Amino acid sequence: MGTKVVVATDGSLESLQAARALPALLDEAEVQEVLVVAVLSPTAAVPFRDEIGGRGSAASPDPTAPSYRQEAESAVAVVAQEFSAWPGRVRTQVRSGSAAAEIVEAAEEARADLIVMASGSKGLTRTVLLGSTATRVQHSAPCSVLVWRQPRS
Repeated sequence: MGTKVVVATDGSLESLQAARALPALLDEAEVQEVLVVAVLSPTAAVPFRDEIGGRGSAASPDPTAPSYRQEAESAVAVVAQEFSAWPGRVRTQVRSGSAAAEIVEAAEEARADLIVMASGSKGLTRTVLLGSTATRVQHSAPCSVLVWRQPRS
């Protein structure tokens, strides 16, 4: 039985770089499934940040508006593309709720062996996704968590 990996993205370049770091850390032949997850916060005061999907930010302040979902779907599609040549199955999911709780729940549902996420990204808000989400996921995850940090230049 192969490894199952959840890759969390908040639409930031850092989260894309975290996904791109995986081939150096895992043997892709051993990976049975990659689930790329984005989480929309129903209480967000700013739109889902899509630095990687090319859709830009929505003007509407309603996080349930279709443009927010489209931006999140665009971001998960870009990250999922990083694994398109891998032999295992690649799925995407856009969830709504608390980022940490939804990432953990996605990992539980997928029976994941590893969660990969960026630290210090500039997603929903700096305070929401900077370190608190990663910390909460680490404390609640049913599996190992890889928190990727941008190398200092």
